[in-house]
Amino acid sequence: MTGRWTTDAALAVLLGGAFGVGVCLVLVCLPRWGAPSLSRRIAPYIRDVSDPLGLTALTPLHSFGIRDLRLRTAERAASLLGGSAVIERRLRQSRRSGDVIAFRGRQLIWMLSGLGAGAALAVLAVIGGRGGGIAAVLPLVAAALAVVVCDAELTAAARRRCARIEDELPTMLDFLAMCLSAGEGILDSLRRVARLGSGELTAELRDVVLAVGTGAGLGDALTRMSADLQLPALSRSIDHIVAAIDRGAPLAQVLQAQAADAREEAKRGLIERAGRKEIYMLIPLVFLILPLSVLFAIFPGVFLLRLGIG
Repeated sequence: MTGRWTTDAALAVLLGGAFGVGVCLVLVCLPRWGAPSLSRRIAPYIRDVSDPLGLTALTPLHSFGIRDLRLRTAERAASLLGGSAVIERRLRQSRRSGDVIAFRGRQLIWMLSGLGAGAALAVLAVIGGRGGGIAAVLPLVAAALAVVVCDAELTAAARRRCARIEDELPTMLDFLAMCLSAGEGILDSLRRVARLGSGELTAELRDVVLAVGTGAGLGDALTRMSADLQLPALSRSIDHIVAAIDRGAPLAQVLQAQAADAREEAKRGLIERAGRKEIYMLIPLVFLILPLSVLFAIFPGVFLLRLGIG
């Protein structure tokens, strides 16, 4: 009787979830719910006196749309979870579009997706007669795992891009040193590298050139790039470049020395990674190959002893 009730409850949850998803899709497709809110439609035409460029979003007066609800939910999730500084740094390092609120909204979507997938698996397990305590906690575990995977994906993307920037740094510094030795200024050299180069560091230099072209100082733009990326090798190079610009020191020699230091640091990092890989290579040797070798050496003797031979 209990199994029958459990199966009926699982079927009810499955059918109710499918009905709820269908209702949400219908509401999203409706013109009233899917259309932009009133504040978003009139925002380009109304600008506050304190914000003549229209950079600050207007406060919605009557927001009943699904998008406004999603934005408010993402803001609430961002305020509850915290860690805005770390997320901003990872977003900047990975060059992802959006801000912390957008990332928290994406993380919330991942959590709801994991919760739905876990609930579906739990319902299928109950229908198959394998329900129990694991089926009860499976949706929560799937939701937590989805949140962790979303954060880990952003961290991995930021780490990969930072590694590419560190690999491109010595070549970029040598290229700048050659341009300076040929008689060009530092800003012209940066423009040439940004125009002809390719890669992640070149994209950052394009942003620096664009910031200088819009009125920012070269030293301030380079310092801002260093603060956003927070890479030790790049920060040291930019600090030396800014100091050389302020004091009038020859930049070509400074860049060549920084390129040599970057290559030495990359070599040390490569040696350290090789040492860690050697340790990782011992894991299959100790836990797979060595036990099999001992088994192959001992098993024939044990088999002969059981047969009473020898």
